[in-house]
Amino acid sequence: MIIETIGLGMLMSLVLTEIVGMAAGGIVVPGYIALSLHRPWELGVTMLVAFVTLLIIKILSRFVILFGRRMLVVSILLGYFLVYLATQIPGWLQFPSYLTFFPIGFVIPGLIAYWMERQGILETICAMFIAATATRFIIIIISQGMVFK
Repeated sequence: MIIETIGLGMLMSLVLTEIVGMAAGGIVVPGYIALSLHRPWELGVTMLVAFVTLLIIKILSRFVILFGRRMLVVSILLGYFLVYLATQIPGWLQFPSYLTFFPIGFVIPGLIAYWMERQGILETICAMFIAATATRFIIIIISQGMVFK
């Protein structure tokens, strides 16, 4: 059901953008968030990485001209680098394996940060979770509850 969830998440993102005019953090983000709604720890780490990426983008934009594609690429690259760090830090600090944390994907936090910069933090988070929850709800109905095990 992973492929169906991501595809339906893309459709929900498009519908939300067309009807309400708010982007859900990128076209693929709601599907990936829907896949992880039952793992709140991953959601929290993903949002933390997205906020740190946003903070760095805001600081960088004071010194460098960031807009359009350049901001998108920098957001995704920063998010990628921060996710890499988040996955490596527990090993460096020799945490037990049950204390490791992984964000959702390597690109998702950067996309979320990009849209938070573009349309606003609250708007992006609300649109993202509305689209992800609707996606998850429809997938659960379609699969008759036999999903995400």
